[in-house]
Amino acid sequence: RQFPALDLEARDEPSSATLKALALSAEEAARGVAGVTNSEGANAAFGLSRITLGATNGFLQSYGATSHSVSVSVLAGEGTAMERDDAFTSARHLADMEDAAAVGREAGTRAVARLNPRKASSAKMPIVFDPRVSMSLVQHFASAIMGTAVARGVSFLKDRMGSQVFAPGIHVIDDPHIVRGHRSKPFDGEGIANRRMVLADDGRLTSWIMDLASARQLKLQSTGHAARGVGGPPSPSATNLYIAKGKVTPAALIGDISSGFYVTEMIGMGVNGVTGDYSRGAAGFMIENGKITYPVSEVTIAGNLKDMFLHMIAADDLVFKYGTNAPTLRIEGMTLAGA
Repeated sequence: RQFPALDLEARDEPSSATLKALALSAEEAARGVAGVTNSEGANAAFGLSRITLGATNGFLQSYGATSHSVSVSVLAGEGTAMERDDAFTSARHLADMEDAAAVGREAGTRAVARLNPRKASSAKMPIVFDPRVSMSLVQHFASAIMGTAVARGVSFLKDRMGSQVFAPGIHVIDDPHIVRGHRSKPFDGEGIANRRMVLADDGRLTSWIMDLASARQLKLQSTGHAARGVGGPPSPSATNLYIAKGKVTPAALIGDISSGFYVTEMIGMGVNGVTGDYSRGAAGFMIENGKITYPVSEVTIAGNLKDMFLHMIAADDLVFKYGTNAPTLRIEGMTLAGA
């Protein structure tokens, strides 16, 4: 019955004119980047939600949350040689948003950088995941430690509690009490107290993610991770989930790679949650002699999550931009399938 002050609800609702100005600013800045030839549109949005939860154990509490966002997507190049990319910013409070024009310039620069992609030869090499996509690896980990998956025996980590599942130095944290956090909340979807938890400590698995039902199935206690909407029963879900920042810069992380691949976009859903087998389409840039060089598209990166986690190195560039976040990540020994 003690709830933290999370400052999730902004009191000043922006006007439609303000939202329009933000969207136009982002799009105009993106179209101003040399090489950008068209726009797929820009968007600015504001939302307000209020959650009230009453339970048969006498719990009755309420809280509100706001969201602001700006996004833009543009095209670069001409004819069949066009490339697309985007950028966005989102926050609970308008004051915490990135500048809309800066978001536009980022989208334009990204699109132009992808022009004239080459093919890549198949090989085993280090794969480096940009923060735009590195968060997906954390999401795969979260799916594998959901109480529902563990109770059904359909997780590749179901028997690894207390074991080393990541490389030493990797810490995976879930924190519902980050002030103004994207997925912060003062209590879970069943009125259970939630708290900051280290789910993987120095690489060692320490906890499942559980609501009341999955905890009962596993003969354990809820970890305060229940989430729910208005159309169904609760289920376990992470909140502000992230890999803690490492000790090296992104430049140092790739500095000793003679031949590798830097991933900026993932395609498809080729991940087997039972075995950990991983195979996804990707686009990005080749790494040659420690430098990011030419763009590459239409490749596949493959491995097994059990091995990938154990060979993971984190950079120090963690930014809380999404609900799930990770810094730049390097994984050794993956397979790149290209031409």
